[in-house]
Amino acid sequence: MTSLTRSISRRSALKAGSAALLTLAAPTLVRAQSASLKLGVLTPLTGAGGFDGPRMLKAMQAVAEEINGAGGLLGKKIDLVVEDDQTNPEAAVRAARKLIDVDRVPVIMGTWASAVTTAVAPVCWESKTFLTTVSGADSITLLPHQGYLIRTQPNNALQAAKHGEFLLGLGSKRVFIMSIQSPFAAPTQAKLKETVEKAGAAMAGALIYEKDKTTYRSEVDQVLRAKPDVVYVNGYAPDVSVILRDLYRAGFNGPRFAQSYSVTSKVLEALPPEVTEGVYTVAPSADIQSPAFALAAKRLKLEAPDSYETQATDWISLVSLAIAKAGQAEGTAIKDAVRKISQGSGEKVYTAVDGLKAIAAGKEINYEGASGPCDFNEIGDIIDCKFRFQIVEKGQFKFLKVA
Repeated sequence: MTSLTRSISRRSALKAGSAALLTLAAPTLVRAQSASLKLGVLTPLTGAGGFDGPRMLKAMQAVAEEINGAGGLLGKKIDLVVEDDQTNPEAAVRAARKLIDVDRVPVIMGTWASAVTTAVAPVCWESKTFLTTVSGADSITLLPHQGYLIRTQPNNALQAAKHGEFLLGLGSKRVFIMSIQSPFAAPTQAKLKETVEKAGAAMAGALIYEKDKTTYRSEVDQVLRAKPDVVYVNGYAPDVSVILRDLYRAGFNGPRFAQSYSVTSKVLEALPPEVTEGVYTVAPSADIQSPAFALAAKRLKLEAPDSYETQATDWISLVSLAIAKAGQAEGTAIKDAVRKISQGSGEKVYTAVDGLKAIAAGKEINYEGASGPCDFNEIGDIIDCKFRFQIVEKGQFKFLKVA
């Protein structure tokens, strides 16, 4: 064999080897190009929020499946990375760090308890991770979050004003509020007092109690000494259940008022019907007139999705549309784009899939959500919403009104 022949043979072998390496590498390249787009979910699957968390997760999963079925987001399938915050701030922070540091998600969706969101928010803004929440404490959006946070839940001031108006509508003249120790306690009490007294009624009193007690009889005795005609129990399901029982045993037969997340269907099942008879409940209402609400109901196969299910629907829709608008899945990009797709004069869209199609066609959009318009002020609060009121009769919820 001549030296020229040997040289040609070596070149042929090198080319063959290179071709083989490229062939072996091709599946890896394909896998990299089709890798999923991870979005974080941190919600209470257990603990005091364990009734609402799983339903919020299901709503987010349904939207993700719909987007994936329509071709995905930025050419990738959405992969929801789910962690249980246990309705516990310490557990939530650990889970958030795992989502951010290990899973590298650009967004965390779903925190429920105000104490949890207060603990998780700094972890998010320091890492430039976007956060969506249902927590209502006024203090949350007053944190220096630099725009890395929005909440679809009305803040305490908006809630307490609407609650006070409802209680006044019942003819209440002396209102007492019992609040669990939490970030929402003091601002709710202050706004309720302002609303009630402005209308000429009186705040009979207010107290803040500790969670996880087996009895609240001493607190109930303090309430009854003030001679209220209505008691607003502002806490979570485990403690509110105990308080309702203690109020009944103490002989209080006036109206009791609570958030829907603290008097749930499970609470009604667990307590004797005479204990819960006549209890009023309130929740931020879904926008039942919106096409987005009807589409969410169809997607979830529910007659009437509640506020938490519709808010969760809107979180993942807003995040997905913001990512598409920005062209990248980064926390800062979501922050900068979220109002561009939810406010303004763009074409109204009612699902993430329709919004993604419009963005792909070069159109400006205005996402109108299942929970409401999804218009946010400069600190991340929704501007307005409606509320759904119910009363418990014979162990069952009876709808009163949306106002």
